[in-house]
Amino acid sequence: MLESLDALSYEVIGACIEVHRAVGPGMLESAYEECVSEELKFRGIPHERQVPLALTYRTLQLPTAYRIDLVVDSQIVLELKRVERLLPLHEAQTLTYLRIGKFPMGLLVNFHSAILRGQIRRFVRSSALTVPNAP
Repeated sequence: MLESLDALSYEVIGACIEVHRAVGPGMLESAYEECVSEELKFRGIPHERQVPLALTYRTLQLPTAYRIDLVVDSQIVLELKRVERLLPLHEAQTLTYLRIGKFPMGLLVNFHSAILRGQIRRFVRSSALTVPNAP
C-alpha cells in the first residue's frame, strides 16, 4: 500500500511543482487550489476540493467542522498554504485531518517561496499502514 501511495504522492508533488513553476509565488491560497485542481485533472488524477470533515464530540455532531483543501484519490490530504514559513500549527492541522478522516497520507505545501523544494511536508499515518489481522 505504501508503494502505491508513494507513487501517487510523487505525482501530486509534481503537479504542485508544475503549478508553482507556471504561476510563481504570491497568489492567494484559493488560486493555488484552483490551479492544482486543474493540473490534477489534466493528469487524470481523481480528487475532490473543499472536502468537509466531520467531528464528533460526545453527542455533538459537527458535519463540517473542517474543510480539506483537496483530497486526492480518497487517500491523500493535500493542504495548501501561502505563508512566510510553515509552522507547527500547519503541521498539526494536517495531522488532525489524517487522524479524524483516517486518511493514510497528507501533503502540506507552502507556495509562498521562490523555490517549492523545502516547502513540502509529507505525513504518513502509521496506523493506516498496519496489516489487517496481524498478530
